[in-house]
Amino acid sequence: MGVTRTPRERWIEEGLRALADGGPDAVRIEVLATRLGVTKGGFYGAFADRGALLTALLETWEREATDDVLEQVEREGGSPAVRARRAGALTFSDDRLLPIDLAVRDWARRDPDVAERLRRVDNRRMEVLREMIGQSVTDPDEIEARSLLAFCAAIGSHFLAADTEGRARGEILARATEFLFGPAR
Repeated sequence: MGVTRTPRERWIEEGLRALADGGPDAVRIEVLATRLGVTKGGFYGAFADRGALLTALLETWEREATDDVLEQVEREGGSPAVRARRAGALTFSDDRLLPIDLAVRDWARRDPDVAERLRRVDNRRMEVLREMIGQSVTDPDEIEARSLLAFCAAIGSHFLAADTEGRARGEILARATEFLFGPAR
């Protein structure tokens, strides 16, 4: 009987958890093997080395954060405002994608290759925002400004430590979203 190998996808999934929890330095083969309850020797059946795993993590994050999100948004339909809100919610208020996204952003500050991948993902996200906002706004400068503000609010809200006066942060973000996209219909 042959040896059962731990599937590549399980290594990637556990690697993404480690990345989200502690950044790229937390993605250690020995630690992942322990979490998976296997020996680290099986790792080399799935990946050539740790660098190959890190690349696979970034590829998986990029696909899930763009293609998968956009596919779900389009499948569920709705007005441009509703679709833009849904894309933001799927990306930046999700227990899975948000921590990975924030870890990749931190990692990109120190690694130019990761920074280039993040730039590609963010550019794709901005294209989607421009397209959705452009369905109700015609001025190119206003489209760009609203897209940038929406993206900055989505990311920045996770780093802002300031208190909001008289309202919960969620209420303020909902109001800002309405200001940028109009009422949800």
